Amino acid sequence: MRDIRARRVTPHVAQKQYSAIDGRTTRHAGYAVSLRLCKRVEEVFGWMKTVGGLRRTRYRGVDRTGLAGYLVATAYNLVRMVNLPPEPESAAGPPR
Repeated sequence: MRDIRARRVTPHVAQKQYSAIDGRTTRHAGYAVSLRLCKRVEEVFGWMKTVGGLRRTRYRGVDRTGLAGYLVATAYNLVRMVNLPPEPESAAGPPR
């Protein structure tokens, strides 16, 4: 941790009960933003591993495994799109 601070880099890791991360790091607004974004990314990978079946690959080779990853990510995006809130209507009404 001291090496990181000596290089003037702010660590962005989750603070636990007995963590080396102190108030110098957690007091900044960027730390809270970083944790929210990290959670969002982790949720995607968690879904892909549990629901999408990517805990273990079924295919041999980088190309086929990559394609399977793209397909599962596409399925995740489609599932997410169903739950998106509707777009607000404009004040002028629908386009003609």
